[in-house]
Amino acid sequence: MSTNTLLEERLASVELAVEAMQQQLQKMQPTNWLDQITGSFEDEPAFDEALAYGRAIRKEEKIPLDIEDER
Repeated sequence: MSTNTLLEERLASVELAVEAMQQQLQKMQPTNWLDQITGSFEDEPAFDEALAYGRAIRKEEKIPLDIEDER
C-alpha cells in the first residue's frame, strides 16, 4: 500500500470522527455554569466564612468577632 493511500485513508477516518463529534456537539444542550455549581459548597465551613466576610465588607462593618481563623 502506498504512503499516499495510507494517508488518504487515515485522513478520511479523521474526517469521519470530526463529523461525528460535530453532530454530538449540536445535540448537546447548553448548560448554565451557575446551575452546575449551585449547592456544591453546601455544608462547607470555609465558604460560609467567606460569605460572612463578604457581607461584613459590603456593609462596611467590622469583621464579626465570632469568626476566627481556625488554622
